[in-house]
Amino acid sequence: MLPSQLSSGDVIADRRADYAKMLAESGEPASAAELMEQALELTPGWAAGWYTLATYREKAGNTQGAVEALNQVLALDAGDVFGARLKLTVLGAIDMPDQPPSRYVERLFDDYADRFETSLIEKLGYTVPQKLAALIAATTGMPVHFRLAVDLGCGTGLFGPEVRTRVDRLEGFDLSKGMLAKAAEKDVYDHLGQADLSLEPDLSGVFDAGLTPGRADLITAADVLMYLGNLHGVMAIVRKLAVDDAVFAFSVEDAQQPAGYVLRDSLRFAHSEAYVREILAGHDFVVQDLARSVIRMDAGKPVHGILFITRKSA
Repeated sequence: MLPSQLSSGDVIADRRADYAKMLAESGEPASAAELMEQALELTPGWAAGWYTLATYREKAGNTQGAVEALNQVLALDAGDVFGARLKLTVLGAIDMPDQPPSRYVERLFDDYADRFETSLIEKLGYTVPQKLAALIAATTGMPVHFRLAVDLGCGTGLFGPEVRTRVDRLEGFDLSKGMLAKAAEKDVYDHLGQADLSLEPDLSGVFDAGLTPGRADLITAADVLMYLGNLHGVMAIVRKLAVDDAVFAFSVEDAQQPAGYVLRDSLRFAHSEAYVREILAGHDFVVQDLARSVIRMDAGKPVHGILFITRKSA
């Protein structure tokens, strides 16, 4: 659900917001912004309205006005359910955060759950689950079968069917209850649970959610790490989950730069190969294989990614 679709609670303000949306869709963002300003005069506490105003102002070339509107969003919503801090980063107004707020990611995917697979597969050509499963099978020295696979950020369960025949037990965890409900419909996972992968350094909250330390011999994260930024935290979780010699297979968006990671206009993070290798080494994982690939389309352009197959050293 877009912020502009959330009601202000005032009929007149909502009507002006609807007209503003029509103007924006017709290619008149400056006029749309003026109408949203009028709506917000009636409902100044409407955080979603301020976020929508920021969007219109940005499209109209009014970056400073967008920044002011986003700061108003944060003043009204300290939990940042709309991801205003990420947008402020993209606009150059603040330093890049290590990760997005959990409430933003949870809402994003709860709202997206019903149309997730249709949008991602049919419209955006998403193929990471198939490619990642194939790379695991093709990598030299990989086990033929696994006792316990943990699918982190399992979403609607697209990866599960790709490995189900190769595992005795398959568990999936995600922040979004909406996504987990869709995954349950596939009847592929032996267990599904809600977990926040951004809880490090307090790992206890993650494992209280049902993730059991020291049991998994396969851990996967398909199209998940681009919503985390700094990967130290999630790697601490993976390391604690994994038995010695466990396989960790995952994808990242390719930053296509020598080092570090970046936050893109899509509000997703992209990581360099060097940064990922550094994080892996720091948590006792060794790269066994990797592949570069287009992982989806975005606004008609290919999104380049890196698929990693790694193993925990004893």
